[in-house]
Amino acid sequence: MSSTAGQVIKCKAVSWEAGKPLVIEEVEVAPPQAGEVRLKILYTSLCHTDVYFWEAKGQTPLFPRIFGHEAGGIVESVGEGVTHLKPGDHALPVFTGECGDCPHCKSEESNMCDLLRINTDRGVMIHDSQTRFSIKGQPIYHFVGTSTFSEYTVVHAGCVAKVNPAAPLDKICVLSCGICTGLGATINVAKPKPGSSVAIFGLGAVGLAAAEGARISGASRIIGVDLVSSRFEEAKKFGVNEFVNPKDHDKPVQEVIAAMTNGGVDRAVECTGSIQAMISAFECVHDGWGVAVLVGVPNKDDAFKTHPVNFLNERTLKGTFYGNYKPRTDLPSVVEKYMNG
Repeated sequence: MSSTAGQVIKCKAVSWEAGKPLVIEEVEVAPPQAGEVRLKILYTSLCHTDVYFWEAKGQTPLFPRIFGHEAGGIVESVGEGVTHLKPGDHALPVFTGECGDCPHCKSEESNMCDLLRINTDRGVMIHDSQTRFSIKGQPIYHFVGTSTFSEYTVVHAGCVAKVNPAAPLDKICVLSCGICTGLGATINVAKPKPGSSVAIFGLGAVGLAAAEGARISGASRIIGVDLVSSRFEEAKKFGVNEFVNPKDHDKPVQEVIAAMTNGGVDRAVECTGSIQAMISAFECVHDGWGVAVLVGVPNKDDAFKTHPVNFLNERTLKGTFYGNYKPRTDLPSVVEKYMNG
């Protein structure tokens, strides 16, 4: 049993206002309640989603708040009823969860848990609608149930995946968001066949993970699409072997790709959030069997516009959430794949 179990822990982290510099202050972290876990965060990374909500763009601001949702740590203590985790376990907190009881969790096709699906507006714990963070009695709100920009955090147990203690937490922490999102979008949703062609729109971290998924799947042509040509060299390390910069052409990129591939690619994965990139990804897949998967999150006012004939010609459009991975069930095996090279 941890020497701090059941006690309030004082540590550092907080964001007071939207768009203002993050302030490092002493925060009190209460013990976990029933169904919760308190984690000591050892490594955390920065995702663009953290920046988006810190800037308070397009949503109701909720401050003061502790951001962060890509991280790795060690279980410090567990609340009543938590049986799959114990103090000392290595774990990844995830912004979405797996209660194990709802129709989504029982389905082999979905990871969108009814109870623990991501909620960006909720800054409190589900158990009692209270926060576990405070400064001199003032509540400090949680962010997507994780708040990993803190030395300690409290997370619902259904949002914590136990992982191999031999896995380096400084490397695998990114699996708790962007990398699994891109990797799973290709492997679990697009499902390219060996020898097939895949177009990846956007070569940031998520797009590179999607490209890696295409490489693992055995795709022979992996076409990277990005407005920043300097990203192309790095993308080669992840299996991308052809590149298209839309700015280099005087016609829509979907037409460029169709001309390159005798009518279109077999699969396309969009990882930018640009509505035009989403449309291009769909319209660049081959009729009859092409599948496009949307990963990026568009502006809330954007509208997807394409001709209905594109669907009638048997192109398929899919969306994905966290790469269709169930956090507790699937993340440990993804970590093992990393460990096995």
